Amino acid sequence: ENPDSKFVLLVDEINRGNVAKVFGELYFLLEYRDEGINLQYDRDTKFKLPKNLWIIGTMNTADRSIALIDSALRRRFYFCPFFPDEQPVEPLLRRWLWKNKPHLEWVADVVREANERLGDRHGAIGPSYFLRDDLTASWVETIWKHAILPYLAEQFFGEEERLDEFDLTTLRKAISQTSEITADEAN
Repeated sequence: ENPDSKFVLLVDEINRGNVAKVFGELYFLLEYRDEGINLQYDRDTKFKLPKNLWIIGTMNTADRSIALIDSALRRRFYFCPFFPDEQPVEPLLRRWLWKNKPHLEWVADVVREANERLGDRHGAIGPSYFLRDDLTASWVETIWKHAILPYLAEQFFGEEERLDEFDLTTLRKAISQTSEITADEAN
């Protein structure tokens, strides 16, 4: 009814469901937009996907079920990866902290250091944990203790001793030492 406007359907974590079953007839129309089909419950009406409908599906590559994405799904979507160590995500946390919580800018360094130690960009810690208006140093500690460390514990199942590397105080000391070394090199 409104062909001059764009409409977006966002399906978060699209790979968590059986896409063919979730989308039904829509699965066919994703690839063949110019064709119409009769719907199962309304055989008299031809249904087509309008050209001004965009469908965006997100998926987390840390989720191992992503390997199960079949070629039929890959053929129907373009894929655009976002990693915490690449543009446009990489500077996002620091930029947000600088603008909203400049006294907490060290959090960006801690996340970067943790991700370097983690060494798995598919399992890296993203900025979304910390993009909160009510963020304080106390909240950072709570987020780290109750969100980041439990996530890392899953990643290091069987290697729990590695969690010591990701203690918030340990990481803050490491970035502090790195800053001191960099300052000494500049002098």
